[in-house]
Amino acid sequence: MFDIERWQEIFDTIRKNKLRTFLTGLSVASGIFILVILLGFGQGMQNGISEEFKGDAVTSIWVWPGRTTIEYKGLNPGRRVQLRNENYQTVQSMFDGDYEKASILYFPSNVKVVYNNDLLVYDVVGTNGDLQRIENEFLSAGRYINEMDVQENAKVAVISNKIKREVFGHLDTPIGEYISISGAGFKIVGVFGEYGEEEGEEERIFIPISTAQLAFSGSDKISNLNFMLPEMESFEATVQKNNDFTARLLTYLKQAHGVAPEDDRAIYIWNPIHDAERFYQLMGGIKLFFWVIGFFTIVAGVVSVSNIMLIVVKERTREIGIRKALGAKPWSIIGMIMHEAIFVTAISGFAGLIFSMGLLEIVGPYVEVDYILNPSVNFNVAVSTVLLLMVAGSLAGFFPAWKAVKVQVIEALRDE
Repeated sequence: MFDIERWQEIFDTIRKNKLRTFLTGLSVASGIFILVILLGFGQGMQNGISEEFKGDAVTSIWVWPGRTTIEYKGLNPGRRVQLRNENYQTVQSMFDGDYEKASILYFPSNVKVVYNNDLLVYDVVGTNGDLQRIENEFLSAGRYINEMDVQENAKVAVISNKIKREVFGHLDTPIGEYISISGAGFKIVGVFGEYGEEEGEEERIFIPISTAQLAFSGSDKISNLNFMLPEMESFEATVQKNNDFTARLLTYLKQAHGVAPEDDRAIYIWNPIHDAERFYQLMGGIKLFFWVIGFFTIVAGVVSVSNIMLIVVKERTREIGIRKALGAKPWSIIGMIMHEAIFVTAISGFAGLIFSMGLLEIVGPYVEVDYILNPSVNFNVAVSTVLLLMVAGSLAGFFPAWKAVKVQVIEALRDE
């Protein structure tokens, strides 16, 4: 039941202690404000890191050859390892079912790309259709390289949005146009885009891998092997499967190319999930650090509430003695002090919450710096924090209230 007299007493006390109450409320509000802002930027960092990894599938594996550095089975160091179609076919049979997508890349050298007698300075890359999923590319127009193109050695090409803007900006669509690659005509059948507009990847023209090998003296050479593994039930399980697959793949390739097991420079493997794992571990540490800072800031505010309640109890000692002399129950005195503590923490806490949430709502969508994107905080988490603060505030008020109950009536009436 709403007790008007009780709340009137609270307001009278606050009015008498304006400065102390204001400073205490400011401390509590700033604690909530700092915690919410820190949590918001923690989420913003997580958003930014997720965006950084959006360019390629996080479960992808990239393999490219290097040079041997260790003598092995009579073979001298310094040999250049050359991946071939046979390796891709063997991996397909050995690891069937262990991956979702697989692609191969071949980078022909000394090729010239011409359109309307203009020389175009872009890279030509031979590949198959699975690369689109592995690199998380999207189609803006037309289609991508498909299996039929590879089987038929088709002379088709897929260009990037950047090439479309720079070379074919005068056309409604480049689909159906022809470009010359080292004298051979290739029909443009698709336009792709990259999330994040990664400059290097937007500089490429894709053609079927078989066509690239056949037309540009590639024989059966491969420049890269790429795989995309399925995501497991948990991030830890995904990392473990990724590690197992990588170890088995590396063992096979080293055996196939006469590479010493301990030679780490003959075959390179890049695993984006390892980078993601490090970043997410770092994010966990940063979030924990933010929580610790926010926690101690709130603790400082709660201590301030406890201190002001002690002052209030001391200033109202005579009044408390009179209440006890008139038969006031201990819990009514405790409730009187705790009401004030809860009131101060609730008002200050919600003020800090509203201000911080409003600031994140207004400013957050416009924050786009490296590794920080749209900082925000879950509303339920923020409200739960304020409710927890109110519980802490009630505890902060309980101990001064208990001290007030212990005051002897005679001593209280003598207090000046």
